[in-house]
Amino acid sequence: MDHLTETVIDTETIYEGKLVRLYRETVRLPNGETSFREVVRHPGAVAMVPLTPQGEVILVQQFRLPSGRVLLEIPAGTLKPGEDPAPAAARELQEEIGLRPGRLTPLGGEYTAPGYTSEFIHLFLAEDLEPAPLAVDDDEFLETVTLPLDEAVRRVESGAIQDGKTIAGLLLAARRLGR
Repeated sequence: MDHLTETVIDTETIYEGKLVRLYRETVRLPNGETSFREVVRHPGAVAMVPLTPQGEVILVQQFRLPSGRVLLEIPAGTLKPGEDPAPAAARELQEEIGLRPGRLTPLGGEYTAPGYTSEFIHLFLAEDLEPAPLAVDDDEFLETVTLPLDEAVRRVESGAIQDGKTIAGLLLAARRLGR
């Protein structure tokens, strides 16, 4: 696939924030010409589909400023630099829903929006859940919602669930479980 590869020949830092960095990169195109790309670098994230023994998933709803709406999502969180995704998934489940997974099964992952960000989200099925609360982040306000997995998938299909990681996670989990 080298004939499709772009090569970065210069990088200008536009913004460095707490979570993301924005760069303007000059690239050499496959045809030899140059162009510019605006790239948001992100450390990556984890997202989990917590499944109860009754076949229910525990979701969170929270306000997301960029969308201007409260969204229904699977629990998720940002990776710390160099952090392994599985321990991060366990930590984030504890922080967001007060449960620790006895078993984490990788479901793959997804690039959030590869046209402008490097963010990759590692997806997991979380089972054998046990109470283990951790303090929620000071700037995070959310509520849990428990639904049968089949109902959550119906909400994906109807368009009621619109968050990309949640769509991918729920559909991959349902397929893994033969539903």
